[in-house]
Amino acid sequence: MAKEIKTIGVLTSGGDAPGMNAAIRAVVRTAIARGIKVKGIKKGYMGLLNEEIIDMEARNVSDIIQRGGTILGTARCLEFKTKEGQMKGAEICKKHGIDGIVVIGGDGSYRGAQALSRLGINTIGIPGTIDLDIACTEYTIGFDTAVNTAMQAIDRVKDTSSSHERCSIIEVMGRDAGYIALWCGIANGAEDILIPEKYDFNEQNIINNIIESRKKGKTHHLIINAEGIGHSTSMARRIEAATGIETRATILGYMQRGGNPTAKDRYYASIMGAYAVDIMLTGKTNRVVGYQHGEFVDFDIEEALQMKKSVNEYEYEVAQLMTV
Repeated sequence: MAKEIKTIGVLTSGGDAPGMNAAIRAVVRTAIARGIKVKGIKKGYMGLLNEEIIDMEARNVSDIIQRGGTILGTARCLEFKTKEGQMKGAEICKKHGIDGIVVIGGDGSYRGAQALSRLGINTIGIPGTIDLDIACTEYTIGFDTAVNTAMQAIDRVKDTSSSHERCSIIEVMGRDAGYIALWCGIANGAEDILIPEKYDFNEQNIINNIIESRKKGKTHHLIINAEGIGHSTSMARRIEAATGIETRATILGYMQRGGNPTAKDRYYASIMGAYAVDIMLTGKTNRVVGYQHGEFVDFDIEEALQMKKSVNEYEYEVAQLMTV
């Protein structure tokens, strides 16, 4: 028989992502509409262990859907990776009458959710990460906003790069996944796209591309570099020394995490938040929400964590064709 859910908690964990507030809002309002009490847990698992827990009503999430970041805050928590920390978290949930928790975050956040589920707390994960690096879903909250933020910034740098006939290396976020770099590379018309999944660290090829581009009459050269490759500033110095062409590096950094979420991030995050509540109320636990083939779906967290994701080969091929 499914465990009766009377009160749910909601927390955001790991790196923040635009659209997290839309998901929080959907969780709170869907639960209240279903007759369920909601408690907000501040600062992720750290806030849970510190009992930073507040009651949430519909008015608490008014006027937040357009805001970036997360109103609940987020933090890394090494203690929650330990068995003792996880047991403490479960006991705190029981102390506050929390029957289930919706966790908005990435892979690391799901491992914490999985531990709570094993300790009797129903848990549902929602994919919140700008990196699009969760294998069980084609969409993660914040990716669309991050790509659009980066694209607009790159357009501006490209304008001035062309005016000065420079080579520009623009570093975007993506430590282990190159999706932001790939999308921006195509959307911004880059001449070179460097992503962790494909880059062979042969810098001479880039230098040769720059020289060939100049021979064809191009007045600028745009390189999109993923954070996982990095070293953009030193790369710029080496390229300038080898080509004699002024080369500048721009690291976009955390600006990609902020800003007003796009319509897509607001919409998808809202549906995912509502979906998480509704599947929890059916008795499901240890699940992660995903989006595949135009449908919102859910997977066992262990199954989701075992899945592998790679860059689509055809999309990468198209990216290479567009750089000619």
